[in-house]
Amino acid sequence: MEGRRSWRGRLIPLAAALLGLALIAGLVVHIGAGAVGASLAAFGWRALAAIVVIHLVLIAVMGFAWRELLPETRAWVGVWGRLVRDSAAEVLPLSQLGGYVLGARALTLAGVSAAGAAGSTIVDVTLEFVAQLAYTALGLAWLIYLRPHAPLARPVAAGLLVAGLAAVGFLLVQHRGFALFDRLARAVGRGWADRSAAGAAALHAEIAAIYRRRGRLLAGLLLHFGCWIASAVESWLALEIAGAPLGFAAVLVIESLLYAIRTAAFAVPNALGVQEGAYILLGAGFGLSPEMALALSLLKRARDLSIGLPGLGLWQAVESRRLLRRSRRA
Repeated sequence: MEGRRSWRGRLIPLAAALLGLALIAGLVVHIGAGAVGASLAAFGWRALAAIVVIHLVLIAVMGFAWRELLPETRAWVGVWGRLVRDSAAEVLPLSQLGGYVLGARALTLAGVSAAGAAGSTIVDVTLEFVAQLAYTALGLAWLIYLRPHAPLARPVAAGLLVAGLAAVGFLLVQHRGFALFDRLARAVGRGWADRSAAGAAALHAEIAAIYRRRGRLLAGLLLHFGCWIASAVESWLALEIAGAPLGFAAVLVIESLLYAIRTAAFAVPNALGVQEGAYILLGAGFGLSPEMALALSLLKRARDLSIGLPGLGLWQAVESRRLLRRSRRA
């Protein structure tokens, strides 16, 4: 029974990824492979190199934001964990949750305790999500200013309200949910419940300690918010290089709403198909042609592969070295 569930768990993301790839191929055929190819050629290697460099800087800054939650660790540890997290989320056929797990695993390989890695991951993801809500709200405000009667404004506002309530619920669970689990484990008795309660208690203690560092929480939140805004520079600069410039405010609206859609579709591996469709839909409202919107999305896919494949290769090398040392000691 467990094996059957495991296979289902693997097949569903794989099927979603294949469906997303089919959707991308269908969009290329529908728009025209020649037009999409010409748009990609307009971006060229200069645009790819530029957004890779910018994104590497953003990964480093987001790593510093994560490290703020673990002040006893060295600065590079957060950057290393963030590189693995983003590489796994954008390259492997996993949901975003798989990236979080591998990122926390990378921290443990760097000497962080399991509770510290898991607790800091939970809080860092929370801060990033709250910063994204602020980023989406900023994009929505600019959308209403630039396009007062935009039909997207109302559904985005409703989605933002729901996401805000979800964020509040997530915060409440982090502060109150573990106490409920502890009481349940004590009521069940010894054995597995004791072990589970011990692990939950360690995680709860780590999260509580992180939330007591108010200044570091604020620093992490501000760093994430700054990275969200700076991420729009990638697309703005790429479009400038391709000769299809848009105002930065318009690009910020497109990018903020795009990532809100990506977050809502977190179960789709790498947001395959979702990102492409969102770029075409959102770009049309600001005069971005479908072929240029699709080419911009594919350019970002190339960026993710350019960073993610070496990142995962480095993580695999570290894992292999650790296993080799363990086998030699054994």
